[in-house]
Amino acid sequence: MKDEIINIIGAGIGGLTTALTLKQNGLKVNIFESSSEIKPVGAGIIIANNAMQVFKKLGIHEKIEKAGNKISYLKITNQNLENISVVDLNYYEKKFGVHNIAIHRGELQKILADEIGYENITLSKKLSKIEKNELFKLTFEDNTTTESKIVIGADGIKSVVRKQLFEQSTIRKANQICWRGICEFNLPKKYNNELNEAWGKGKRFGFVKISDKKVYWFALKNAKGENSEKVNENLEELFKEFHKDILDIIIATKKDEIMVSEITDLKPINKWQQENVCLVGDSAHATTPNLGQGACQAIEDAYILGKLLENGVAIESTFIEYEKLRREKANKIVKTSWQLGKIAQLENNFGICFRNLILKNIPNSLNRKQMDMIFKLG
Repeated sequence: MKDEIINIIGAGIGGLTTALTLKQNGLKVNIFESSSEIKPVGAGIIIANNAMQVFKKLGIHEKIEKAGNKISYLKITNQNLENISVVDLNYYEKKFGVHNIAIHRGELQKILADEIGYENITLSKKLSKIEKNELFKLTFEDNTTTESKIVIGADGIKSVVRKQLFEQSTIRKANQICWRGICEFNLPKKYNNELNEAWGKGKRFGFVKISDKKVYWFALKNAKGENSEKVNENLEELFKEFHKDILDIIIATKKDEIMVSEITDLKPINKWQQENVCLVGDSAHATTPNLGQGACQAIEDAYILGKLLENGVAIESTFIEYEKLRREKANKIVKTSWQLGKIAQLENNFGICFRNLILKNIPNSLNRKQMDMIFKLG
């Protein structure tokens, strides 16, 4: 195996973390990425404690902490930014020796790519076809081909690897439209180390500081039957009843810095691996963003693969054991996130009042139990 190149499709956070893990275990890797360059584009991301534990094991957590902003509180509020539920993360910071970090997604990708080395990343290679004969034959959109004994699919929710080598899968629509943006904004100091998510009537708005002068935000509304490509909302008008700080963030954002998409996930699939091919991250278990665990679960995938390799398990057996160890937690995250998204987007006034009352009175022990499940590595 030391002489065999493991080809990874996709240089997102999951693919890059997997490559770094394999490389640190002495294996040769090559990543095929459809983009023409690795650069800081896209929106922000919360790297939760479980993922930061993995990055600590990989020796890069301090670089990530330096490039981002530490988050010690998760707050659900009403539209006026009055607290409904507050989760204090200081306990986990002390327990595991890492912080939850809000960071620009592109900055995180660059840190990972720098660690892996760009000589191990082949850009402008979008996979169009994968066939299994004695070896895997990879065909790219530029009509070039290569053969590979081992392939890891990290090519996202619309994974070509999954679609062409595994059983039919289903991408589910949550009937919600999401806007994401980054702006330069002097966020009031009281928000510096917290993620706030304001829940209104059938819509919500979240924001978090990701660097000294940059704020990442996201906004969602119910949109049954609407296609994101046809949505043309005035966000300032859509969220006019929300707190002034939220409206100020929207106003401060350049229109070309706003991305819009439909919220989807992958209905849990029965198989993530078969002979010499494996799916990681969104390719295997794409989730809605309501728990902030999409990328974090991909990072956990890489951790488990690395842990098995460290224990001397052969790569073929590693894929089988990885699926067994990861399936239960990943599927639970997908299910819980889907349910939370529905609860957060309630439109019925009575339902909203009842939901908020329940959230306000959830015992700390229950919140702790949920966080324990999310932050504990396998």
